Amino acid sequence: METVVGERAFDLEWFSTLGEVINLRSFSNLWYWVMLAVVWSSSSHWVLGVPYDMVTRAAAQGGEAETDLSDIIRVNVNRLVYIGDVSGLWIIGFGAFFLSFLGLSGFVYGFQLAQAVFLITFPMSIVGLLSFRTARNLQLDMPAGKALRKALMRHRLITQVIGMISIFITALWGMYQNLSYMMPDHIIRPLG
Repeated sequence: METVVGERAFDLEWFSTLGEVINLRSFSNLWYWVMLAVVWSSSSHWVLGVPYDMVTRAAAQGGEAETDLSDIIRVNVNRLVYIGDVSGLWIIGFGAFFLSFLGLSGFVYGFQLAQAVFLITFPMSIVGLLSFRTARNLQLDMPAGKALRKALMRHRLITQVIGMISIFITALWGMYQNLSYMMPDHIIRPLG
């Protein structure tokens, strides 16, 4: 009889520890913040599907590096514009539904995991629309050399600004959520 009780106590301890490690309070979880940093780092490094070091190498070396950059950008731009033309309305419709679902369940019903996912996906959807617009403009103009690099640098800068604003807002909201979880309601809950 003792061993059964001991095993159950061990099982409860293990589930309790697992529940502390994997919890749905996203803003207090280190892995959420690591993922947020990786998402924005990757999105600012990959400009229209091209690593940014190719842009700087094309500026420094010219010649074959410049030709490689133009070729890869042409392929990625044509791919993005094709996807947008063929299924753009479906992507926007499903994206709007998904963002509405996350926004409502997160901020109206108070589900913190939905808030956390929304604070990543909403700004990334803006970056996606910006990428499509940049791809469309590049396909129409098809610049080369310095003009192409300037357009890619501008796109990267705007992506980084959106990322900085997003990380700042996410950090403020995360701090508010963590403080409101630890404090009594009458002290820190002025937002409802």
